[in-house]
Amino acid sequence: MKMRPEKYLRYLFLPNLLELFGTERTKEILTVNPTIIPVREEAAMVVITAYVYSKTDIKEYKNISIEEALSLKCNDHIIWINIDGLRTKDVDLIGDQYGINLLLREDILSVNQRPKVDEIDEILFCLMNILYYNEEKNSIGQEQISLVLGKNFVITFQDDPSRDLFNPLRERLKLATSKTRAKEADYLYYTLIDTIVDNYFVAMEKLGDRIEDIEEEIIRGTNKRALAMVNVLRKELIVLKRSIYPVREVIGGLIKSDSELLTEFNERFYKDVYDHIVQAIDLVDNYRDMIMGMQDLYISNVNLKMNEVMKVMAIVTCVLAPATVIGGIFGMNFQVIPLSGQHWGFWMAVGAMLLIPAWMLILFKRRGWF
Repeated sequence: MKMRPEKYLRYLFLPNLLELFGTERTKEILTVNPTIIPVREEAAMVVITAYVYSKTDIKEYKNISIEEALSLKCNDHIIWINIDGLRTKDVDLIGDQYGINLLLREDILSVNQRPKVDEIDEILFCLMNILYYNEEKNSIGQEQISLVLGKNFVITFQDDPSRDLFNPLRERLKLATSKTRAKEADYLYYTLIDTIVDNYFVAMEKLGDRIEDIEEEIIRGTNKRALAMVNVLRKELIVLKRSIYPVREVIGGLIKSDSELLTEFNERFYKDVYDHIVQAIDLVDNYRDMIMGMQDLYISNVNLKMNEVMKVMAIVTCVLAPATVIGGIFGMNFQVIPLSGQHWGFWMAVGAMLLIPAWMLILFKRRGWF
């Protein structure tokens, strides 16, 4: 029978301990079955923004409807449509307008999908995860994003309309001197991917600060809470590994792609993103080594504390052993016991009981046993 400690501990009114067990977080991370088609809830709110631009001009459209977004399609300008909040109807309308294959639409509407890159029907599709640090839960959060590149258009699909990573990019795009406006649509595609990858370091930096705090707590004193927090950090590393490691394959696939949508001139920019994702992977590996070292440090501290306790107990036992032997000898029920009839015999026995342990303590101290 499988034991569930949180089932019984909740009746003890110990919410902090329940948080330390982190069983709900384990379910979120590990219960992903690719053979089961997850049911995505329709977004309650959808925010659609669009930018139609060329080298000389740009038009911005905020909080428009899906119908208005569809009417913006043109061939002489580059268009970027960003949809925050996914609904099946909206994805189908966009897909029909821009020729997005049904398989790619399924990936857009999927949940907990592995990062990937596909090219179908002159459409370059890239699926990644946006990572952020949840301050309330002290955990790594992720948001799935799909990026579609076509001839003179880029379409991005995000899950959460309340959080957007591309606001700095929008501001740069409005500038007359913007490099993005002077280049093809694949450069905007690169910029979006580069922004997502750079944000990985922001989330990992905050996680690194938390790792340092827990490491200091373990060094100051060993406690079960620190060990529980180490276990929680290991779960967060699983989220990082699952989201970041496959991105190396994604960027590598873009570099090796023969798609006409990707210009040869912009290939060097994707190589730069590849270098960044390799650095992110190395950082995740470093965090993993640190957490394993923290676990070993915790075990070493526990063993050290146990050794200190055993050493004290052994010294006390050794110090009391002479008194026990002397008391046992003079306490035997024999008719003739040396010094038992002398009035100073008791003081000799007591003196021996004190002098011998004192001599033993001096000897232990000289030998560095404590």
